[in-house]
Amino acid sequence: MTIFALFGLLFFCMFIGMPIAIALGLSSVATILLFSNDSLASIALKLFEATSEHYTLLAIPFFILSSAFLSTGGVAKRLINFAIDAVGHIRGGLAMASVMACMLFAAVSGSSPATVAAIGSIVIVGMVKAGYPKSFAAGVIANAGTLGILIPPSIVMLVYAAATEVSASRMFMAGFIPGLMMGGILMIAIYIVARIKGLPSQPFPGFASLFISGLKALGGLMLIVIVLGSIYGGVASPTEAASVAAVYAWFVSVWGYRDIGPLKGVPWRYKNEHIIKAVVRNTASFPLALIRSFTDKEVNHIVRDAAKVSIMLLFIIANAMLFAHVLTTERIPHMIAETIVSMGLPAWGFLIVVNILLLIAGNFMEPSAILLIMAPILFPIAVQLGIDPIHLGIIMVVNMEIGMLTPPVGLNLFVTAGITGESMGWAIRAALPWLGLLLIFLMLITYIPQISLFLPEYIDSLRVPIQ
Repeated sequence: MTIFALFGLLFFCMFIGMPIAIALGLSSVATILLFSNDSLASIALKLFEATSEHYTLLAIPFFILSSAFLSTGGVAKRLINFAIDAVGHIRGGLAMASVMACMLFAAVSGSSPATVAAIGSIVIVGMVKAGYPKSFAAGVIANAGTLGILIPPSIVMLVYAAATEVSASRMFMAGFIPGLMMGGILMIAIYIVARIKGLPSQPFPGFASLFISGLKALGGLMLIVIVLGSIYGGVASPTEAASVAAVYAWFVSVWGYRDIGPLKGVPWRYKNEHIIKAVVRNTASFPLALIRSFTDKEVNHIVRDAAKVSIMLLFIIANAMLFAHVLTTERIPHMIAETIVSMGLPAWGFLIVVNILLLIAGNFMEPSAILLIMAPILFPIAVQLGIDPIHLGIIMVVNMEIGMLTPPVGLNLFVTAGITGESMGWAIRAALPWLGLLLIFLMLITYIPQISLFLPEYIDSLRVPIQ
């Protein structure tokens, strides 16, 4: 009766259009009041604990803020130029460079929609002008953008780590090789299609131009080194690395590239006295410019937007944690686990069921909500069947990637349709041919666990401390 009430009310609320966060909270509170022995005070206590005791969750607003600065601060444009100089001379190289740029931006943003918006808004137009079909360009970017939640640091991985209490650092390590592998698969597929369709290539700009574009992109590339290097090296936890990333992203965008803030458009080198006087008049002094960099309207707008996204996501997480609390106290995951184990379902059969459930859920729900609901249920079953929790996490993340491309709630499809000015149906048709690659990749990740576990186990063998 408790299971029916909890899930019945949840799906009813979602069916009538209630926001997922409120649906999670309402179904949980109703179940506690009507069927549980918990007191009403436990609701307030659990909501407080959800955002105060999970230290890992503090990394989410910091990564969202850093992503907002980098998306607005011109880092994406410089990463794209570097990628084009590196691989643009290969047949279909502009599309391959777009995938490479998505991989690089994913490693500094942690968000899939942000990756599609930042990279796609620039490269789709460029590919169309270079002679690529618009649907081809949009399909490539929509799929490559999903790497934003697979290549670390990933907000979705942080949510899984908080829901299951596994190491966020190990999740980041586990996602590194699969992310590179998926990017490589997309680039190989692009090359094959480009050879068949005779898609154009760019002339090689020369090593000097490649070196210069690499230097210009170094501000963004260094963030990858700072974040992943500090986490993998055991120097910082994901939360500490995320806070450093937010400060660094602000510094690079406002003071390094000067694409936003009070120094916007001011060059590093001044060729005449007139420009120097203009700069002095506008900024007055370094301390004043520093103050203006915090009070600038454009910077404040970026911080405000990042805060809105963070609050929305943390509100969902808080209510989902309450939902998970009800599941745990009523022993619902344990009952489901005992039932499945008693059926004699093997591990490979259970993983098939997991993939089917997650692929269906991905059509209707946002990735973080899916993980927060499903992870507490699937986690104990996987442990009893001998499936590594980190491996299960990567399987769930890859399923969430596919969910980004499946209607009616495919976030990447909405972003792609928005930046191309086309309909949702057009975006679905553009992304569909590439979706098969993700399904093949999901099968590889599901049944070859060492793709995910090799790097964490190797670093463990080196006895590098994991946070």
